Amino acid sequence: MTVTLASLSERTGLAVLDHLERSVTVPVVDGVQAQGDLIVIPLGLLGGTVYASSRARWRDVPPEGVELLRGEAGGNPHTLVADPGTCRWATAVVDPVHLAIGIFETSEVAYLLHPEHGASGCAPGAYVVRRQREHEARRGPGGVRLVAD
Repeated sequence: MTVTLASLSERTGLAVLDHLERSVTVPVVDGVQAQGDLIVIPLGLLGGTVYASSRARWRDVPPEGVELLRGEAGGNPHTLVADPGTCRWATAVVDPVHLAIGIFETSEVAYLLHPEHGASGCAPGAYVVRRQREHEARRGPGGVRLVAD
């Protein structure tokens, strides 16, 4: 089934900004994808270094979605949305680089929706959601900071 930005926005009740073309088909990706200050990585690519903690409490993603991260100073949210019963989410994550926000597993396409960036789809599978970081030359060798959206 083809999903457009308009149909996804209407289905979830989550608005997108006027500059986005609503008739565009939302792409579905089974690899690494970035959306502003988030990066979504298939769990299998991390070689077992990132995983759900034994204390993880898995929750089904509700129809209105799960807010993963809100931009700095109360900015726009990144929201994970999926059809009922197809996707679950946990935030207790073991991650040696301490960038993971959570892990999700989906049996059908799940979507990341953001008012400014639009949407992208994640093919069925397991993914880790991390903050992105960037190197900052003025901080010297090894200087990094989190990407701010």
